[in-house]
Amino acid sequence: MDFQKILIAPFLALIKIYQSLISPLTPASCRFQPTCSAYAKEAFITHGVFKGFILSVKRISKCHPWGSSGYDPVPPKRK
Repeated sequence: MDFQKILIAPFLALIKIYQSLISPLTPASCRFQPTCSAYAKEAFITHGVFKGFILSVKRISKCHPWGSSGYDPVPPKRK
């Protein structure tokens, strides 16, 4: 297991716990596609722990009644 996977593992575990235990108890209200938790998971896997965290926080901060909505994919990793 490489270092990057070790760093993102706790974040992915927290997302999985949220998706399995908390999300089913709340009404579906996500304004975006993919959902914020799916977006965060993909951001961590694609960009690593630091940029993935920043992208996730930015996305979650837009999720409010006056924020945007619609399709908002994780940006591709720059080469």
